[in-house]
Amino acid sequence: MGDRQGTTGLRQPWQSSQALLLLPVALIAVITVVEVHSPQDFHLASALVIAPALTASFAGPRTTAAVGALTVVAQSLIGLLHGELATANRIVQLITLTVLSVLVVIYCAIRDRRHEQLVRVRSVAETAQHVLMWPLPEQMGFVRIASLYLAAEDEAQIGGDLYAATRAFGGVRVLIGDVRGKGLSAIGEAATLLGAFREAAHRRPVLTDLAESLEQSVQRYAADFEPPEEAGERFATALLVEIPDGYPVVRMATCGHPPPLLLCQGRRVTVPTLHPSPPLGVQGCGLGAGGCGPAARELDEIPFEPGDTLLLYTDGVIEARDADGRFYPLAERVARWCDAPPDTLVQHVQRDLVAHTGGRLDDDAAVVVLHRTSAVRGRQHVRIIETGVFRPSTGPAAR
Repeated sequence: MGDRQGTTGLRQPWQSSQALLLLPVALIAVITVVEVHSPQDFHLASALVIAPALTASFAGPRTTAAVGALTVVAQSLIGLLHGELATANRIVQLITLTVLSVLVVIYCAIRDRRHEQLVRVRSVAETAQHVLMWPLPEQMGFVRIASLYLAAEDEAQIGGDLYAATRAFGGVRVLIGDVRGKGLSAIGEAATLLGAFREAAHRRPVLTDLAESLEQSVQRYAADFEPPEEAGERFATALLVEIPDGYPVVRMATCGHPPPLLLCQGRRVTVPTLHPSPPLGVQGCGLGAGGCGPAARELDEIPFEPGDTLLLYTDGVIEARDADGRFYPLAERVARWCDAPPDTLVQHVQRDLVAHTGGRLDDDAAVVVLHRTSAVRGRQHVRIIETGVFRPSTGPAAR
């Protein structure tokens, strides 16, 4: 069955081209018949050049060349039947028609070559996206996941926005981030941040320590690859999310990233208040005697009951503008789809965002939807206290 479907898929474009080919062939036949049965002072043969030009719009160079050769034959037949094949006027028409047909074939060949190059570039971009940003699973533990990525670059399917998810320390950990810049210039930094998260997420039990590990990776990357003229301008925003299996809460550590939207079982959309902190790669001023140093990160914890949904996004979503310069009202639009499952919610956002911008984004945009399906109450869970030391507890976690 699969082979038959594949053969059918390949046959349909060819059958379509065959049907369209009847149009230029019929055009040549009509022009030839009308010209032969018309007075000698009635000249319609010059319109034969329309046939190869029309063929080039849907066929390849070989078919276009065949139609071009057919027009030259038709022009010669018209001259022969009129008894003026050897006249200067007819010879000039034949030469002109031949040259124009050759030029159309050359254009057709160049167009097809560029199309093949574009297909290869897109294939490489898609492969790079899957290597750098592994597709998120539909389910991790008690969390259903759906994601969306829209690159601002037409020929690239990956840019400065990023996301990743993994299971570690009895829960689901998710990263969403935005590297300064867009397109291919930001891929290196995005790859560094993704690699650092995948490694440190399994070694750092405390979410704020995980953020510090990402900070160190970004700093090392900037020191090794940052051009002198861009010194201090390389940074990345990030939001780290942790959903423990054993208790209906969500923990978050923000690094200059926009806060998520919380959809509480289809009833309302709220924006959690998170402790602000600077982006990764931007040194902050600490409280110690040393003055400026690594930025202090704080952990936020809010209720996240079964049936609740968390929508993470990058600023490319909320800063997308319409033709009148108005920003995309994400929270207002999402309120219409509170009851939608994660994959449907992502589809709604994608269609609505593309319609809002007219199909043209000025910045990369990413969305990750996390839906809590259930929680195992009564299980012992771990909470983080202010000193960063862990202790088991069965009650609500304190900030």
